[in-house]
Amino acid sequence: MMRRRPLMRTAMVGGAGYMAGKHAAKGAQAEAAQDAQIADLQAQQQVVAAPAQAAPAVGGDMVAQLESLKKLLDEGILTQAEFDMQKQKLLAGA
Repeated sequence: MMRRRPLMRTAMVGGAGYMAGKHAAKGAQAEAAQDAQIADLQAQQQVVAAPAQAAPAVGGDMVAQLESLKKLLDEGILTQAEFDMQKQKLLAGA
């Protein structure tokens, strides 16, 4: 007659369940790491894209500064030499 070993069977089933759970947790951890990498890459792309969008605003700001210098020149507050010097500084900074 065959002897039954209920504890051995329970240990084997429990061990298999443990290993399956461990494998599932490892897969979930890998997926979470991959999601974090994707989020980091997207954040880097947004940072790189932001200065490109800000560049036209700088050009518009330069135009406004040149217009204000021209206005000061027309009003006689600046001399032509001072105007030229300030204009060169603005253009060199661009």
